[in-house]
Amino acid sequence: MSSTGQSAEVRLSIPADGAYIAVPRSVVGNLAARNDFTVDAIDDLRIAVDEACSLLLPQATDGVLDCVFAIDPPQLTVRTSAVVPAGWTPDTSSFGWTVLTALVETAAVETIDGRLTITVTATATATEKA
Repeated sequence: MSSTGQSAEVRLSIPADGAYIAVPRSVVGNLAARNDFTVDAIDDLRIAVDEACSLLLPQATDGVLDCVFAIDPPQLTVRTSAVVPAGWTPDTSSFGWTVLTALVETAAVETIDGRLTITVTATATATEKA
């Protein structure tokens, strides 16, 4: 949320190198904390974004991974995207995808003009999960 309480969007481009995955993970953690996500929900969202980045990283043919963090309280949506080889999509039966989908409310994959986007969405709740 911006300082005015309005919706906001943060954009981030990182090299498609595992050494930089901590950056989007840190950004989503900070944004979730600023928007009343519980400690558990922040951890879940960090892991989900890490998994989304990890799925795209080895396939990013132009060497760039883009992340867009859309804050629309109480919801936070993260779109992670990269240019990938024609026809490539993540294996939605893999362990990584299973982890990703278990940690967020929604997860989706979309390819437009050779750019694959993994979108995850989570909503802040008032109480910790039991």
